[in-house]
Amino acid sequence: MISEKIKELSHCALNEIDEQLKVIDEIAQINTEKVLSAFWKLRISDSCFNGTTGYGYNDKGRETMSLLMAELMGTPAAVSSTGFVSGTHAITCALFASLRPGQTLLSVTGLPYDTLHNAIGIGSCGSLRGSLNEYDISYAQVDLLEDGSADKKAIKDALSSGSVGAVFIQRSRGYKARRALSVSEIGEICDIVHGADKNINVMVDNCYGEFVEIIEPGNAGADIIAGSYIKNPGGGLMPRGGYVAGREDLVDAASNRLTVPGIGAEVGALPEGHRLMYQGLFTAPHTVAQALKTAVFAAKLFELLGYKVHPLWNDKRSDIIQMIQLGNPELLLRFCKGIQSAAPVDSYVTPIASEMPGYDNPVIMAAGTFIQGASIELSADAPMREPYNVFLQGALTFESGKIGVMTAASCLHRDYL
Repeated sequence: MISEKIKELSHCALNEIDEQLKVIDEIAQINTEKVLSAFWKLRISDSCFNGTTGYGYNDKGRETMSLLMAELMGTPAAVSSTGFVSGTHAITCALFASLRPGQTLLSVTGLPYDTLHNAIGIGSCGSLRGSLNEYDISYAQVDLLEDGSADKKAIKDALSSGSVGAVFIQRSRGYKARRALSVSEIGEICDIVHGADKNINVMVDNCYGEFVEIIEPGNAGADIIAGSYIKNPGGGLMPRGGYVAGREDLVDAASNRLTVPGIGAEVGALPEGHRLMYQGLFTAPHTVAQALKTAVFAAKLFELLGYKVHPLWNDKRSDIIQMIQLGNPELLLRFCKGIQSAAPVDSYVTPIASEMPGYDNPVIMAAGTFIQGASIELSADAPMREPYNVFLQGALTFESGKIGVMTAASCLHRDYL
C-alpha cells in the first residue's frame, strides 16, 4: 500500500521531527498528571461507573464527571452530558446561556465554523426557527489579522457599541487556512473584553483544543467554554456527549437549554454506565499526543513532497488539526481515499463528497472510525471548494497515524497499489 519513495521520505521526516515529538510527550506527561490529580481529588471509585435509568436522578457518575470537567477546564462549574449530540449542540447551549434578546453576539475570530451558521441565524437557510436571530440576538464579527492573531483595536471598537452581550472565540481553525489561537492569546482577548465591560461574557469553542497545551481557556479568563467528547477529551473511548464549563450561572443556563428550565443538569440517565466516560478522559492526554504526533509527521512529510501545509511541522500548536493544500478536487478525493483505505473500519469504502446538514458546500469525509464521526480517531475531511485544502486530525496511535498518512501520500502520487 505504501510506496518505497514515501517510505524513504517518511524516514527523513521522522528524523527531522524527533525533538518536536519529545515536546509533545512532555505536554502529555503534565496533562496526565493533571488528570490523575483530579481523579484523586474527587475520589473516583467504581461506584461512579454505575448506570441509571428513567430520569437519572442522583447519578453519581454524571455529577462527578461534571466536577472533573470543571477541574480540568479551569472553571468553577461544568455540565457533562451524553445529551449533547455534538460539539455544535454544546456550543449552541453555551451561546444561548451567554446572551439575552436584544443583545449582539460578536465573533472575534471571523466567521464561525459552518455548522454554527444556522444556530446563529446567518446560514444560507436564513433565520431558522430556534436560532439566536429568531430570539432577536444579532450578529457581528471582527476578522483576524493576516498573521492569524486577534485584531485587538477592532475588537475594542466593536465593544464600544454597547449592545454586545457575548464575545465568541473559535479556538481551532475550522475549515480555514489560519492558525489556532493559543490559550495565552485567548486570555489577552478575555482581558480586553472584561476591561471594556465585565458584564460581557467570553464564550470559547474549545473543540480540538483540549489537552494540546497545559492550560485551558477557563484558566485564562473565559467565562464559558464548550466541547465534544468524540473529539479530544473523549480519548477515543467516549461514545457520545459533550460538556459546557464556566461560571456557575452560565453553566446552569446552558443546562436549562439542554433539558428544561428548573431541571437542567439534574437528569439524564445512562443505563450502560459511565466507565467509558471516565476511562476516555483518563486516556485523553495520551491520545491527544498521538494525534499531535501524527499531525507533525504529516506536516513534515507533505512539506518534503512540495505541498503547502499549515501549521508547519515545528510551529507551536493549539489544536490537533493539520491543513494540507492540495490544489484540486482530484487530489483531495485521492487523499481521502488513502486515509480511508488505511483505517481499521470500513477500509474498503471509497469516500465521496456529498451534501451534509449544516454545511453550505458538499463535504468529503474519510473516517474509518470505531465511533461514528469521532475526529480524535484518524480522519480527514474538507469542503469541496477552492483551494481544496484537506483537514487531517486525530489518531488513536502514532503508529497507525503514520500508516494512514503514508498511505494517503502514496495514493496522491499514483504509487498506490
